[in-house]
Amino acid sequence: SFGGLTRADTAACGGLLDYVQLTQKTNLPRLDKPRKESAAGFMAIDAATRANLELTHTLSGSRKGSLLSVIDQTVTSAGARFLAAHLAAPLTDAATIGERLNAVEYLLDERDLRADLRSTLKECPDMERALSRLFLGRGGPRDLLAIGAGLDAAAAIKHKLHLAQNLPNLLAEQRDGLGSFENLRDTLTRAVKKECGLLARDGNFIEAGYHAALDEFRTLRDEGRRVVAALQNRLQSETGINTLKIKHNNVLGYFIEITALHEKKVPESFIHRQTLAGNIRYSTVELSELERNISEAADKALKLELELFTVLVNLITSHAEAITLAARSLAGLDVAASHAEQAEQARYTRPTLDDSTAFHLVGARHPVVEAHLQKSGAKAFIGNDCDLADKQRLWLLTGPNMAGKSTFLRQNALVAILAQIGSFVPAESAHIGVVDRLFSRVGAADDLARGRSTFMVEMVETATILNNTTERSLVILDEIGRGTATYDGLSIAWAVVEYLHNISRCRALFATHYHELTVLAETLPALAPHTMKVKEWKGDVVFLHEVISGAADRSYGIHVAKLAGLPQGVIQRANTILAGLEADKGKNRAPRLADTLPLFGFQAAQAAPVPAEPAKPSAVEEALHRIDPDELTPKAALELLYSLKKSLQ
Repeated sequence: SFGGLTRADTAACGGLLDYVQLTQKTNLPRLDKPRKESAAGFMAIDAATRANLELTHTLSGSRKGSLLSVIDQTVTSAGARFLAAHLAAPLTDAATIGERLNAVEYLLDERDLRADLRSTLKECPDMERALSRLFLGRGGPRDLLAIGAGLDAAAAIKHKLHLAQNLPNLLAEQRDGLGSFENLRDTLTRAVKKECGLLARDGNFIEAGYHAALDEFRTLRDEGRRVVAALQNRLQSETGINTLKIKHNNVLGYFIEITALHEKKVPESFIHRQTLAGNIRYSTVELSELERNISEAADKALKLELELFTVLVNLITSHAEAITLAARSLAGLDVAASHAEQAEQARYTRPTLDDSTAFHLVGARHPVVEAHLQKSGAKAFIGNDCDLADKQRLWLLTGPNMAGKSTFLRQNALVAILAQIGSFVPAESAHIGVVDRLFSRVGAADDLARGRSTFMVEMVETATILNNTTERSLVILDEIGRGTATYDGLSIAWAVVEYLHNISRCRALFATHYHELTVLAETLPALAPHTMKVKEWKGDVVFLHEVISGAADRSYGIHVAKLAGLPQGVIQRANTILAGLEADKGKNRAPRLADTLPLFGFQAAQAAPVPAEPAKPSAVEEALHRIDPDELTPKAALELLYSLKKSLQ
């Protein structure tokens, strides 16, 4: 009856419904009609890739530092949920993505309209959550108020969009989805007080004048209180006890309280109820009858308010489908405005998406790293190009650690995701053929709970990638084979590169420290070697964070170790060993590690370092040795200082 569902689909829906009935134990939540969605309509992203790219949470589990935390400029909780849902399921239909981008571009250009929308949306409550609570029987007066306020905001936004010219199709659809709820809005405005309690059972949430019978009960209840005050004044006058008070508590109800000093003035008609240390409590027949009338009026007023609450809830739930559509349209507008706001603040540009296999980014940037650099006031992020055209669809990226390889890999994947959720991207320009599947193998981690080593996890994830890629996929691989012996790792990395090139034929970025793989460019025509640009200056290495064509000649691992703070003795010894290994390699012979690393050799080197040859004193030092400061006049000292500075230069 829902259309397009097979028997298996219907059985699955029945199983889910049975599970909900079994677990909720109360009223069922509101459920939309089931609709079938094709998996081909969304970019496939496996769990490892989602974790590696830190889409919604970082590897430590924090939302801060994730892609979502950077691009989320939404102003409503429903919009934030909608954006997270988009990020979890990027689209693969270029036309649908184009409609989203049209909406973002329109709101980017129409700054005043965007500001008005966001200002109104900020005041919009979460109608979906309020409606859900009312359906489950867990709602209260404030949920009625939230629905009314949300519908008022929807009406205001709809009016603003009607005044706008040349709305894109998506914004026009969302405007129409806001619906028309004049009667319901009017009823809720007249019925519910602006200031009301959290629970319906507390009462006093229906506006005066909405229901005549309720007003009568309230009048009787409130007039009864004034009658109690009048009775208190009369009894004070009759008895001559000015301190006489009529009070109320949950045990005795209404009672007359006087101090013990006036006990002799108490009339015989007073009925004793309770004696305290300094006070005595009484009642009268008149006070008891008055209490009964007040109590009945208050109970009847509360009962009627609860009945009216049920009527209002039923009225709202009868419009549930239209209210849900309005809430989702508001969330969609919030997301589109959020993308436009982010594009303006972070200088994002509109990507071009089509059904080709192009992947050409100019000046692309990592959105999260760039945001962190801007926040910390550090230097600007250095953008890089990436062109995975058919003739160079596989990039082999070499270069030292800390040079930015992993950042470069991730930023290209994140740009593809942002483009396919309908967002502008951090790049000067971007032309992307829609990616059907995205795979990322970046970083290393154990899976001790399942008994998997770092290398085993790496191989399982690599196997998943190789067995599921298509020509329209995008693959990001970093340091495949590093978790095992050098020659084993090199062999695996070599074979993986060949498989990606010859069998998968996908767009891929492959980062490695195995420089031997660069020779594959001679036999694999679509493989393009690239490297991270570095500069050596006075024995140190400066990372320029630029990707250039070519291959790295060194890994600079010892320089990175020096930056990390390894002891100077370790750095010197590593340089000595490296020189020996490279010399043996140049002579085409196996390195003799037994000679290079003698037993206890390192400890001996640390204990008794070879004394360095003393350096000869410089001209400046010799001049300083010849000076007697006590004999210098101020003028001579200044002239000498200038002379020494000139000699030093």
